Amino acid sequence: MEVPLLWIVVPCYNEAAMLPLSMPRFEELLTAMSGDGLVSPDSRIVYVDDGSTDGTWDVICRRHEFSPRNGGLHLGRNAGQQNAMLAGLEASVGRADCVVTADADLQDDIGVIPEMVRRYREGYEIVYGVRSDRSCDTLFKRWTAQGFYRVMDWLGAHTIYNHSEYRLMGSRAIAQLGRYAERTIFLRAIVTQLGFPSATVSYERRRREVGETKYTLGKMAVLAVSGITSVSVKPIRLVSAFGLLFVLVALGVAAWVLWCMYAGRNVSGWVSLMLSVWFIGGCILMALGLIGEYVAKIVVDVKLRPRYNIVEERI
Repeated sequence: MEVPLLWIVVPCYNEAAMLPLSMPRFEELLTAMSGDGLVSPDSRIVYVDDGSTDGTWDVICRRHEFSPRNGGLHLGRNAGQQNAMLAGLEASVGRADCVVTADADLQDDIGVIPEMVRRYREGYEIVYGVRSDRSCDTLFKRWTAQGFYRVMDWLGAHTIYNHSEYRLMGSRAIAQLGRYAERTIFLRAIVTQLGFPSATVSYERRRREVGETKYTLGKMAVLAVSGITSVSVKPIRLVSAFGLLFVLVALGVAAWVLWCMYAGRNVSGWVSLMLSVWFIGGCILMALGLIGEYVAKIVVDVKLRPRYNIVEERI
């Protein structure tokens, strides 16, 4: 295989404080890789400013003027990490042979990127970065994150365990990804569906050096709901199963009441009746909300609005 031209796509949201630390490290890595003949000297880093409000784009522009190896895409509004990554991937079409997506906070060890490229040159079109150690995370963060992967898999949104968005994709895989037209996209699950030869590379997750994580508990919950409803219909089937279960329970209670009346026993239980009404009412509202989530996705997809808007680029 010829020496590939590599892009490292880095989505950024309010990372003006972190970029001065991470940019030189990305550059040093790319210089070393091109010096070793692992990637083309024309390889570059592309930072995608996801509608930041803290001057992130200014930092990217200054670095581009200092070193053209650093490029950038400026999204007009905050479109979310998934769409920011997709913007970088789609911009690479016809320009790069392979793309690595990595976060600006450097918690995902960029030192394994050379190994990713080696696996790509061996014939693997997709190489996943998998966290082998999460000891730097808090116990709550670790528990919720690992629970997230298990729940996603159980509900049909199959992902690589302990893999986030740190991966290498070849140009063929990126071209295939471009055929997925839905507006709400969940890359972790969709990339696994592409069917190309894939491999994994393990690394230890590090602590963030500057600033705070942008993934709060609320955003993680939104991502989980969005991901599940984007790639799986199993939750709707579970609603139907619960409906059938409630009908069977109601028939059982009805049979018990008739038996009590026949036996001359008083049937009491106002409290249990009220609890049942509230419980079943809550389940119905949750089911309606879940159905509404799917309907909302259909409405968004039908409108065919762009996932993101690029207002400026420096590539």
